[in-house]
Amino acid sequence: MLLVPLFALVTTEWIARGTLADNTQGNGFFQALSAHRTSFIIAYLLLVAVYVLVCCLFAHHTPAAIIVGLLGYVPAVVTYFKLTMRGEPFLPWDLTQIGDLMGVSDSVELSIQPSMVITLILYILIFVGVSFIRFPGKRGGWRGFWPRGIAAAVALAGGLVLMFAVFLSPSGTTAAGIKPDMWMQDRYYRTNGVLTGFLTNLQLLNIDAPDGYSGDAVLAIAENTEAAAETREPYYEDSYAAQMAETEQTPDIIFLMAESFWDVTALEGISYDQPLLTNFTALVDEGASGHAYTPSFGGGTCDVEFEALTGFSMEFLPAGSKPYQQYITDDVFALPHYLKSLGYSTTAVHGYGRRFWNRDTAYPRLGIDEFIASDDFVNPKKRRGFISDDAMVDQIIQEYEDKKDDGPVFIHAITMQNHTTYNRNRYPENELVRVTEAPAGIPDATIGQLEDCATGIREMDAALGKLTDYLRTTDRPTIVVFWGDHMNPMSDGFTLFEETGFIEKGDTASPRLYETPLLIWSNYADNQVDLGTLSTYNLSPVMMDLYGLKQPLMFEYLMQQLPATHGRSKGIVIEPDNTTSEEMTQEQQEWFNRYAILQYNYLFGGKTLEGYFD
Repeated sequence: MLLVPLFALVTTEWIARGTLADNTQGNGFFQALSAHRTSFIIAYLLLVAVYVLVCCLFAHHTPAAIIVGLLGYVPAVVTYFKLTMRGEPFLPWDLTQIGDLMGVSDSVELSIQPSMVITLILYILIFVGVSFIRFPGKRGGWRGFWPRGIAAAVALAGGLVLMFAVFLSPSGTTAAGIKPDMWMQDRYYRTNGVLTGFLTNLQLLNIDAPDGYSGDAVLAIAENTEAAAETREPYYEDSYAAQMAETEQTPDIIFLMAESFWDVTALEGISYDQPLLTNFTALVDEGASGHAYTPSFGGGTCDVEFEALTGFSMEFLPAGSKPYQQYITDDVFALPHYLKSLGYSTTAVHGYGRRFWNRDTAYPRLGIDEFIASDDFVNPKKRRGFISDDAMVDQIIQEYEDKKDDGPVFIHAITMQNHTTYNRNRYPENELVRVTEAPAGIPDATIGQLEDCATGIREMDAALGKLTDYLRTTDRPTIVVFWGDHMNPMSDGFTLFEETGFIEKGDTASPRLYETPLLIWSNYADNQVDLGTLSTYNLSPVMMDLYGLKQPLMFEYLMQQLPATHGRSKGIVIEPDNTTSEEMTQEQQEWFNRYAILQYNYLFGGKTLEGYFD
């Protein structure tokens, strides 16, 4: 009864980490066990309680061994693959996303690890072995029942105490020496173990009001923001708004979020046989550009667009949660809602299924009236099995043409062609971007994946050029906001980034892994502006500020916050000079506290600010 739970605990950590060896971060298994032994002891005791309870209920060891084995094995395997693909572990709210994950499972290549196979074989041997162990209380009548019943009751009581007094209790967690680390969940799991990490994250299913939250506090922030807006000047002195006495107030607006579009040319020591960012580079000279700091790596596109469309931050929500599925249950403030109030038509275009990430239900609640998904495309060109970026731009142009005579147009488009996972065989050989030079130590398979990804980036760049060339021919003022949704791992995870010096070895939470190219361009102004690095929740307000558009109060607040910080994501602060920090200044903390109050009010606290936002 004691050995099987211990085996489950150790193998869970072995599988999830990929190794039991120490690491330079000081949170290898034995390092973590030494420094945070309470976290592992309570997880072990819970497994013992489960084992004893099931054993007593069935009067047999085999079902207990199977259940305890599954409780360790399944979270461990899922954690390993999620850490490899997205840099985050298995989280409680992942259980609500099984359908979406299965929807792309056929495009994801997962490599079974030796630890998984060895553990599975050992479990089978254990299951067979315990089947021959005679259960001591397995006798007929009351004489056999009472000892089992008492043992089961004790195990159940012990398990419930652990769950409700420790795992689900913030004070109990603190008393056990477990420090929350919601922004760095990978580090949190490595420090405290998979089981303790998962179970203590259940505390985050309820979103608590931020400190200082009240209706009066919300109204005070709104009133101060509204007053300051009257004298605030455009943030970027070189912008169109800063240099024009009057600005166009209802330009057409196109958001184009490009799947896995990032600057692969920034990898040191890597050369390609052709230029990749020809159009993007040229457009930088005609508009505002910089980097989007996204809340996602390796997936989670919906988190990025949630920030971009609403101005709300994933930082105030549990790491790994999905707002579209969990929190957007009613109409919510967002750019499309605001633009609709000004007479805009609002359309979303996506080259994939409409139900993915619950977009079909979330979009109307954000103010998007029409959603063009993959099943609405007519014989689109496909690349890598997905609707091509070129076909996406054709659809955007078609929607633009269909709606422009009815008033100003807003289109939010999400591409799909460059979706992970990568393999150089996905393109014809004569169309593939080739890596001509690379540092030693990078596997050929990784180079092949990079070539696939780079080819997709080149084709997205061509599609961007096609869209802007079309917009130059129209006399309607139009703004394009273009950015990459996130970067992706290659092959075995982070080797490519480590071997090229893009990140330091083991630094899988590096801010560089969350930066993607950003461009805000228009066909009626060519002011070149250096945006620096901006959290994606700042994209809508900055776009409106650049072109002198009247802002809703939430966006106005974010613009007033911008001189203090360009953003914050996963615990990393983007300073106004574009450097990063893990600590906020007192001024930044005050701005961020007010931001949290505003966001909580609109998402969870009621409609106190409804009049201000709309």
